[in-house]
Amino acid sequence: MARLAQTHGLTDVQREILATVREFVDKEIIPVATELEHRDEYPQAIVDGLKELGLFGLMIPEEYGGLGESLLTYALCVEEIARGWMSVSGIINTHFIVAYMLKQHGTQEQKDHFLPRMAAGDIRGAFSMSEPGLGSDVSAITSKAVRDGDEYVLTGQKMWLTNGGTSSLVAVLVRSDKGHPEGTAPHKSMTTFLVEKEPGFGEVRPGLTIPGKIDKMGYKGVDTTELIMDGLRIPADRVLGGVTGRGFYQMMDGVEVGRVNVAARGCGVAQRAFELGVRYAQQRHTFGKPIAQHQAIQFKLAEMATKVEAAHAMMVNAARKKDSGERNDLEAGMAKYLASEYCKEVVEDAFRIHGGYGFSKEYEIERLYREAPMLLIGEGTAEIQKMIIGRRLLEEYRFQG
Repeated sequence: MARLAQTHGLTDVQREILATVREFVDKEIIPVATELEHRDEYPQAIVDGLKELGLFGLMIPEEYGGLGESLLTYALCVEEIARGWMSVSGIINTHFIVAYMLKQHGTQEQKDHFLPRMAAGDIRGAFSMSEPGLGSDVSAITSKAVRDGDEYVLTGQKMWLTNGGTSSLVAVLVRSDKGHPEGTAPHKSMTTFLVEKEPGFGEVRPGLTIPGKIDKMGYKGVDTTELIMDGLRIPADRVLGGVTGRGFYQMMDGVEVGRVNVAARGCGVAQRAFELGVRYAQQRHTFGKPIAQHQAIQFKLAEMATKVEAAHAMMVNAARKKDSGERNDLEAGMAKYLASEYCKEVVEDAFRIHGGYGFSKEYEIERLYREAPMLLIGEGTAEIQKMIIGRRLLEEYRFQG
């Protein structure tokens, strides 16, 4: 077991789960990840294996067929999976956010209908906030829902759906202005709809089209897509929680735990980059000795290991805070910000240690170098995290003079 990024105070069950996941990663993911990534191939065999392990239901309550584990357990599993291949952790994380939103905000009928099949992995989740011209300004959403009898008609274009093609359930955030008082703030007139669809691309149900995969620099294998709604009819009982106008808060709750998991992904990728760097430094010789014996490389390894340890500690703290029932937006924002930035730096240092070979697709670090930038953007940019952190700090340290 590696010395870095250890988590103290875990139960025997948690340690057993993590050991099982790590073994799966070492045997089933790492040996094939780079080849699959270069082909941009969906890792179906890996996903099937995770389904058998029960990871799609890790945080879903036992009464719905899940394992009922904590956010901390889930985040540590995500860390392990991202260490093997970050794209696989994205497949799990997006599903998890939708399951979490259902558990926290869904009606009893919605929970009974979706959660057992989500726990089994038979329904795969995706969630959709962003739009082509939106960026970080969620309040500028233009997709809309209009009531028509017992249904809503949804129209608009969404962007950056992880699992957009392979999912069969999408939580979609749209405007629902009608029925709210005039002058209602934009974030108070948004609603989350639970949209069921067939997996695949093209028209996956009447009024709903999933175009082909977006070609990306990294984060390959997982399908990232647009979603186009043109007269999409959704029953009123598929409004998350049964009441309109709460969608923004529901999504932000999901994104908050998603930030912990993006932090966990950053930790996992950084750990793998350190492993690759420290191994290569002991194998590569210059001037008659391994480069690991040169002080410049030792300094670099020391900085990398310290960043891995610090990011892991902040991620664990944010997860434990959420599990305790306390507000954790400050801790989640800090963890996501630090872990993603440190991940980028650790990966780049490992890349530098590899020298020219780091530029070759034969070496794993090349893949990590293209994957790390996604974590700087996903679940909110560094600038968004700083805004959240700054506002919360001013709440906590309000000057009373």
